[in-house]
Amino acid sequence: MNGQAATAPRVAVVTGADSGIGRATAVRLAREGMDVGITWHSDREGAEGTAAEVRALGRRAALDRMDLTRLPEAADAVDRLADALGRIDVLVNNAGIGTATPFLDLEPDAVREVIDVDLIGPLLCGQRAARRMIRQGDGGRIVNVTSVHEHQPRVGAAPYCAAKGGLGLLTQVMALELAEHGINVNAVAPGEIATPMTGQEDVDVRAVRRPGVPVGRPGDAREVAAVIAFLSGPDSGYVTGASWSVDGGMLRMGPQAGSHLRDDSWRRL
Repeated sequence: MNGQAATAPRVAVVTGADSGIGRATAVRLAREGMDVGITWHSDREGAEGTAAEVRALGRRAALDRMDLTRLPEAADAVDRLADALGRIDVLVNNAGIGTATPFLDLEPDAVREVIDVDLIGPLLCGQRAARRMIRQGDGGRIVNVTSVHEHQPRVGAAPYCAAKGGLGLLTQVMALELAEHGINVNAVAPGEIATPMTGQEDVDVRAVRRPGVPVGRPGDAREVAAVIAFLSGPDSGYVTGASWSVDGGMLRMGPQAGSHLRDDSWRRL
């Protein structure tokens, strides 16, 4: 896993893997030959469904509840899952929440909750995973799921943008400090993805029109999972400290424009 070894990682922990990007990632990593630790917050049934898909692919699955509003103890789930599966080679920090509140109306408790879940939680989980990887002695991968709002702002999402922007820079610092241990750290920054978080679970993305996105549609969670799988595997040994946008070109438009334009007139002079 240090860029010289060609063996694939064996155990991944994916936070927030009960639905959406987390579920798609857990299943994709299982398909790549990994056993998977799954965390969930409120949807145990969804997590059990993810575990069933992982096991159907012939891989082991372990589950643990994680409430990232309860720090630092929430990060204990990473250790418990690593114990259950014998080790940890990959951590995908996917669990997150958002807000839709004007800046002037924000309450401190709501801001703290988003910062804890979307920034402090991944930091603590990353520490737990990295310490184990270092003790194991053969490197590893950490992938932090951010957002296009790691890079661009959005009205009504001040805490979310602050947390995701912070997580993006945290990713870069982690990459610098952990490289000597053979641990690669990258971010994946999704745009609008058809998940429960965007109210589009089980939607056929090719039937949804998004004129302001160059590709013309939302993304599918499996498209994000494919990029995470690459960053989690042996072929990404020389990739670290980068943020990988999976957004259909949205960032080239600016996320605000990308999701709000109602026609294709921008495509023509």
